Amino acid sequence: MNRRRNRSTQRRQTQRFAALVALVIATLLTACAEEPLPQRRINRSDCLHTIDMDHLPEALRRCDAVVAAFPKDPGPLNDRFLLHILADKDDAACQDIRQAAALAQALPTRKMDHQLRHDLALRLADCPATAGGLTSPQATGAPKPGRPGGAAAPGKGAAGH
Repeated sequence: MNRRRNRSTQRRQTQRFAALVALVIATLLTACAEEPLPQRRINRSDCLHTIDMDHLPEALRRCDAVVAAFPKDPGPLNDRFLLHILADKDDAACQDIRQAAALAQALPTRKMDHQLRHDLALRLADCPATAGGLTSPQATGAPKPGRPGGAAAPGKGAAGH
């Protein structure tokens, strides 16, 4: 009977030892796992960082994240305006510039870059008061129809007749 008890005790000790070894190996394997690299913080200037015309949707998504990270800053909205213009999304561009102008008005003059304030005023002037895209062909870089130089002849209309 003692022999059976000894064998049973030895088996349990062997099983415990095997379980302990497996636990140690599993712990070592998980301890060696790589930690993910820390993500770079979003910066206000990330919207227009390395723009590739073939990857405009990616640039817009990146800029959406910047706008979300800085909701009270008109600068990222101004940058996204440019991306929307490049993507031929005039309505979205004008919506961004109207929102940026409203944010800029709420800021004291000394707290906002003079050039940004000037850019916002110029771009806002090219957008209608309500949705509908840009109001002037110059805003998109398109020449005015009519004359070879771009401007329509006075009193002749867009066709130049």
